[in-house]
Amino acid sequence: MAKKSKGNIANKIFTVILLAGLAAGAWYVYTAPQFERVAPKIESPKHIFWNRKEPLKVKVSDNVALNSYEVALSDGTKKVIIDQGFFDNGPKEGTITVKYPKGKVLNPKAKDYTLMVTVGDKSMWNMMAGNTATKTIDVTVDYKRPNVNILSNSRMINQGGSALVVFQADDDNMDKLYVKANKNMFKPQPYKKEGYYAVLVAWPFVDDSFDAKIVATDMAGNRREVHIPFYHGNPRYKTSYIRATDKFIDGKITDLASSDPEYATITDKLEKLKAINETMRLKNEALIHKLSKHVSDEMLDAWKIKKFYPLRNGKKVASFGDHRYYYYGSKDNIVSESYHVGYDLASNSMADIKASNPGKVVFADDNGIYGNMPLIDHGLGLYTLYGHCSQLFVQEGDEVHAGQTIAKTGMTGLAMGDHLHFGILVQGIEVRPVEWFDQSWINKFINNVFKQADLIISPPPVKEKKKK
Repeated sequence: MAKKSKGNIANKIFTVILLAGLAAGAWYVYTAPQFERVAPKIESPKHIFWNRKEPLKVKVSDNVALNSYEVALSDGTKKVIIDQGFFDNGPKEGTITVKYPKGKVLNPKAKDYTLMVTVGDKSMWNMMAGNTATKTIDVTVDYKRPNVNILSNSRMINQGGSALVVFQADDDNMDKLYVKANKNMFKPQPYKKEGYYAVLVAWPFVDDSFDAKIVATDMAGNRREVHIPFYHGNPRYKTSYIRATDKFIDGKITDLASSDPEYATITDKLEKLKAINETMRLKNEALIHKLSKHVSDEMLDAWKIKKFYPLRNGKKVASFGDHRYYYYGSKDNIVSESYHVGYDLASNSMADIKASNPGKVVFADDNGIYGNMPLIDHGLGLYTLYGHCSQLFVQEGDEVHAGQTIAKTGMTGLAMGDHLHFGILVQGIEVRPVEWFDQSWINKFINNVFKQADLIISPPPVKEKKKK
């Protein structure tokens, strides 16, 4: 009996050890990274467009390591595996490149396909087979480029100036539509009817050359570019050398520096001048550029603008586009430089500033070197700026009408005397105010362009000849 009892105890101990080992093994399998149970991810919209010329890119990922992939394509009748393989070195992220199969395996006239992507990882889960993920993607084939036609445009643009383009563009799957002028992109606004657009463009005065084109791309990656024909004008811009006196630095420059913690601790005169005239200036202008980029998506039925005349009897104090060099002591000791991106006008102290055209105030507050500054949106990406004001009579969000007094001239900001710094921007780019001061220029290069386009978009009815 003693031997049997000892045998039972040994069996029980063995069983306990076995169960413990099995439990430990199960726990290891359940928790070990090699047996993780998270399936890979396939990143793609449910429906995509494809031009069949460019390969599709499908991004995949796994929390530990990718292993294999398979891609199949079906035209609704036939299904073929067009690619399969393994990921080198088990990455966590990868891209599967899908090319349309050569030959006539699938119906070349088919417009709708189904793409099936299967991805496996390196996990030892599922009897060493790992985790898999499969995604079915609907594919619409589109190899037709967008249609773009210019209706009318300003025949000339000046360096630093503005121009108008009215055009037609359509595509069943349009993705992006813009005008690229040099490195800048200008957003067109819908005009008159669906498929028609108007856009103001600008030639930055610091760029020596200019080229503009309409760019249209669709969801399948098809692209069309249409060059806009402009004659170029190259007005000369002034270079000025300004003496930076101690009075100027200890006065206006120090006053502006002390108002901003970013510059208040600068004690060196020349560092302070450079910080305000360059760093603060660029910061203030960045805000202006940001606020003046917006263009409405609403359909524009008409856009009328009259010449700007913000200050009655205003005399020119400084021109647009001046390149200013500041020197300290001797003229060869250049300590700072900047560009003057507005047109300065002066008349009486604290003179009335009027809005020449209706618009919406998008900013009315202090803006560093520009002092108290209203900024008005006149539509189609055209904005006007009024700097150094002593008083403001409008606030952000106000709708202003033509002839309304919006502020009074002053010498806030970096102004040595009472005057108005008047600026005009097209989608965040400063342009020549003198063009917009001139009604004949507006008629020739803006109004007439609209009139010419309108005759194409909405031609007048043909009068029937009376029968004799």
